[in-house]
Amino acid sequence: MSSIDTREGTPTQSTTTTDVTRFRDHSAPGTESATKTTVSLIIPVRNEARNIAWVLSQVPDEVTEIILVDGESTDATLVTARSVRPDIRIVQQEGVGKGSALRTGFFAARGDVIVMMDADGSMAPQEIPHYLHFLTNGYDFVKGSRFVAGGGSLDITRFRTLGNRFLLGVFNSLYDTHLTDLCYGFCAFHRRYLEHLKLSATGFEIEAEMIAGAMRSGLRIAEVPSLEMPRRSGKSNLHALRDGTRVLQAVLDAHSDETTGFLTRMTHPRRRHAAEITASSPGSA
Repeated sequence: MSSIDTREGTPTQSTTTTDVTRFRDHSAPGTESATKTTVSLIIPVRNEARNIAWVLSQVPDEVTEIILVDGESTDATLVTARSVRPDIRIVQQEGVGKGSALRTGFFAARGDVIVMMDADGSMAPQEIPHYLHFLTNGYDFVKGSRFVAGGGSLDITRFRTLGNRFLLGVFNSLYDTHLTDLCYGFCAFHRRYLEHLKLSATGFEIEAEMIAGAMRSGLRIAEVPSLEMPRRSGKSNLHALRDGTRVLQAVLDAHSDETTGFLTRMTHPRRRHAAEITASSPGSA
């Protein structure tokens, strides 16, 4: 079971395995504790020369490492990035697709915390301290939401909105939770949990796969308001129908793996024998 506390202020404690807490306050919290951790910002890029300078110039001081994962850009993306941030780390993407790019960046990260965001200017780096605030106050995985008070989107189409609602409904039903956004790639988490997420997706579906992995691992999840803006220049690589289908398949596969693992544990001979002993012991119901 999951719980959601929609009250403003300090989150309440919950006895459930996985907390999903939604915050409405969009004011920038204090980040004194956040500066004590190292933070790696992962940004996948491919031909984003017209956008990357704006993004990098907005990155807050709390970020200690910026990793640009390059998907074989043919424009001036890398030159522009180095001119704005000479300290940037550039790694070459392994595989094809956004999921492959993010996984490449995750494994290259050195920080205690990993933050992921897009390179097209649709996400505001100024929101990063808000994510870090909750990671340093008991949460394991923080995800942005466009659909809570204080959040919003200036870019999403009606078709994509309907698709997101459908996919979100499937996810919430399968995992018995009440998330408000599923297909949004502004997230942050403690790097120590990376292996527990068990990521394998190669495309946009990685965002849903990450949330499913966090739920499956029993991580404490917080949703924070985020404003999605139109990309500053160029055309998105997102194909709503194709990528939406991949997201649905990823959600179903992740839940199927969880169900299969549970059934395997319950039918294991040792576990079944232990259950039989417990059932036959004196005083058992």
